Amino acid sequence: MERGGGGGGGMDSVPDGVVQHILSMLSNVRDVAACACVCRRWREHVPYLPALFFPRNAFDAAAVGGGAADEAIGRMVAAVERLRELVIYCPFSLARLPGWLAMRSSSLRVLELRMDAAADRDALDAGYLDCIALAAGLEELRLWGVLLTTAPAWGPLQGLRVLEIVGAPLRDTAVTDLLAACPSLTDLSLLGCDCSGEVSFSLPMLQRCRLDFLGGGNCALLLAAPRLQSLEAQGFTWISLQGGHSLRRLSIAKSTGRVYKVDTGKLPDLEFLSLRGVQWSWAAVSAVLQCASQVKHLVMKIEFCGEFDLLQPFPEVDLVDFFNGHPRLRKFEIHGAMFAALCQRNSLKNLDSRFTIPCLEELLITVRSPLNAEQKLSTLESLVKYSVNLQAMVIRISQMKNCHDAADDFFEEICKFKYTNYRKVRIE
Repeated sequence: MERGGGGGGGMDSVPDGVVQHILSMLSNVRDVAACACVCRRWREHVPYLPALFFPRNAFDAAAVGGGAADEAIGRMVAAVERLRELVIYCPFSLARLPGWLAMRSSSLRVLELRMDAAADRDALDAGYLDCIALAAGLEELRLWGVLLTTAPAWGPLQGLRVLEIVGAPLRDTAVTDLLAACPSLTDLSLLGCDCSGEVSFSLPMLQRCRLDFLGGGNCALLLAAPRLQSLEAQGFTWISLQGGHSLRRLSIAKSTGRVYKVDTGKLPDLEFLSLRGVQWSWAAVSAVLQCASQVKHLVMKIEFCGEFDLLQPFPEVDLVDFFNGHPRLRKFEIHGAMFAALCQRNSLKNLDSRFTIPCLEELLITVRSPLNAEQKLSTLESLVKYSVNLQAMVIRISQMKNCHDAADDFFEEICKFKYTNYRKVRIE
């Protein structure tokens, strides 16, 4: 415009709709406050902002302690008349939260609160979450550091689609009652939560679920979700899934304690399966593998089997039967215990010239012991020979605990095998 010579210039010439669109991309309250101070025209567009984000450092300690932070939050919430998304990470007073939600109850759709940053933590057990029911039109709710020993009095939040709770002590009955008030959930995440007992719920619309429970105690999961497509469950000793016919991704892990039983029913559409943990009962492992016969990507990283406190190695697994039972497997990641089970004396007894592994393209094998070296090498050779579409085999030599010469000899044989099949095999 300056090159054109004459005419109005600068921001005054920008149409209101363009200014409003640009300012609508702001959410951090510091940026919003700075823009509102530029001129009256910009300040007049503040009511049309869709989101407000209060970061942890939005106010200094003096402002928080003197109540100035609460006053500022209240003014900004009151100023944004069409507020759709409210995120508060900075310290605030729980007593002021109901008023803020009531002001924007008609337009608010997304709410995220860090309750562990609340200035009045003493109120955490006094029904402080009940006020969320004021925002009856919520579609997404994320809460950090809450305390859920009793279910909040929300009533039915029919429009809520996404619920995420992070770092919360939970009581099993509270979880069940809480989820019963959210019948339309499609996405559920309970992360870093501490709970024991039995967590049971039914969500007909649920599609994605992440449950990460802490502690080594016994916790059972009973889940009914006919539309579920992805499930990540960490920390459960017993899992029962009803209606998992649409499941495409399943991850089950337990870093401490044992997994006793997993009941999923047939999983015809499963593409990814991950089983991790220190100790699983072999019945649980077998049940999941049988139900996931059509899986394409399988991760097996379980250290031991056995019941109660008795740690036992995996039983012998017939290599031919295993791959015939999983004909669509394309990528296979095997930790030491499962690989050792495939390398027992009789695991190759059914091999013949007609056997093939038709779809396998990638293999990642972790080897942690030189024991049974001859059988392990024979298994590696068989996997390369019969995997007609194999593109890459990665052998990870990890934490080899035997310092005897046998470890050196075994590693030398692995190197020879690698050079013989240098187009497909590499060592990490």
